[in-house]
Amino acid sequence: MRTRIKICGITRIEDARAAAQSGADAIGLVFYPASPRFLSLEWARQLAIELPPLVSTVALFVNPAAAEVYTVLERVRPAVLQFHGDEDPVFCAQFGVPYIKACRVRPGVDLLEYLCPFAGAAGWLLDSHVEEYGGVGESFDWSLVPAERSRPLVLSGGLTRENVGEAIRRVRPWAVDVSSGVESSKGIKDAARIAAFITEVRNADV
Repeated sequence: MRTRIKICGITRIEDARAAAQSGADAIGLVFYPASPRFLSLEWARQLAIELPPLVSTVALFVNPAAAEVYTVLERVRPAVLQFHGDEDPVFCAQFGVPYIKACRVRPGVDLLEYLCPFAGAAGWLLDSHVEEYGGVGESFDWSLVPAERSRPLVLSGGLTRENVGEAIRRVRPWAVDVSSGVESSKGIKDAARIAAFITEVRNADV
């Protein structure tokens, strides 16, 4: 199976193009105001327009108001929504767009108990439990990932070119999601790091 790749927290056109040219399947656009990778509607729209065909846009939210999500859908037209906060299944499903539900992993949290109510999600994303809701480069214990999954799994949290191959071989996710692991500074991606990360993913798929 080919592991899909999402480069999240894109803030610059050149980074979006670098991700696409290196073979990323999707880019993530952050609509969480507390994030250093937060985008205005107009700039997010411009980034989405600059993408070549068949590279998807994913809009990331943390506990948004429904009106915020509808506005992003109208102006930016992302292919997928990603909910990273405490949103419930009814909230996530109301927009009529495929969505990914994230769970922040920590010991003592039953991942399947948390995620199973989101059976209507296009996928489940596992990330590290950190104060900033991701993008800080911290990984979690992959042995906590359940072997049985009813939805495609997206693995996130502290992935880099050095560890993504091992992560794929151990967890066998549907996709991997990286942000800080391909950055030179917060919100600024490095084209060489993106290319190296994607090469390691492809090597692990062999």
